[in-house]
Amino acid sequence: MSASTVLTHVAGNGVGTITLNRPERNNAYNGAMVLALTDAVDRCAADDAVRVIIIRGNGKHFQAGADLAWVRDNRDKPFAENLAISRNTTRAIQGLTTVLKPTVALVHGGCFGGGTGMATACDIVIAADDAIFSITEARWGLMAAPIYPQLLSRLGPGRTRRYSLTCERFDGRRALAIGLVDEICAADRLDQTAAPIIDALLHCPPGALAAAKASILKYANLYFSALEQEDMALPHATIRLQHEAGEGLRSFLEKREPSWYPGT
Repeated sequence: MSASTVLTHVAGNGVGTITLNRPERNNAYNGAMVLALTDAVDRCAADDAVRVIIIRGNGKHFQAGADLAWVRDNRDKPFAENLAISRNTTRAIQGLTTVLKPTVALVHGGCFGGGTGMATACDIVIAADDAIFSITEARWGLMAAPIYPQLLSRLGPGRTRRYSLTCERFDGRRALAIGLVDEICAADRLDQTAAPIIDALLHCPPGALAAAKASILKYANLYFSALEQEDMALPHATIRLQHEAGEGLRSFLEKREPSWYPGT
């Protein structure tokens, strides 16, 4: 695992920043990034000096979903390895969702696929008004079971169904209107917009925040057992190996329409 795929910094005021760091791939995640994100969240959770956790992306984009070239290569691996990949992905999103410290996502540029899951796993989402969002998995013959609980908690069933099925792109203003994000601002003002929110969080004692968050997660049904997490990972891995995923990934990498698109 390359430590550089995710960077962690803890400031003197207790703000821990986790930065997704594959800018050359638009911060698209691969196996190394998934494990590094899990490790970074676990370390921040265990560090009493960390009071608030910020998630952001290095470079032009927040997070471009899965690295589809990596996904394509995974299709050549045995099912057991694909299932392990999906288990790791599920574990990473669950870890970010249930860490008992306040989490704030700062979103700029593209936020696609798994990136929408990372953002909605956080307690507070602040986005640039020109950020672009899309729940992209179905477009490529894939599906997003590990992040559906987080999307449902933000968007509700109706909008999760629409945007997961159409894979439409929408900007920060639309994301605010449908509840995916809490605040929007100019791209160069993400930190300034976050500052008073972070200050409000730091005014609250960590024990009370942890207790409140644990209770909210419980009543929102966002804690999942090992068996329930397996139910997310299994179809996520299975569909990756199907014919549609093969064609969808090829169409993306070859920059063409997939065979199922009838044209106009």
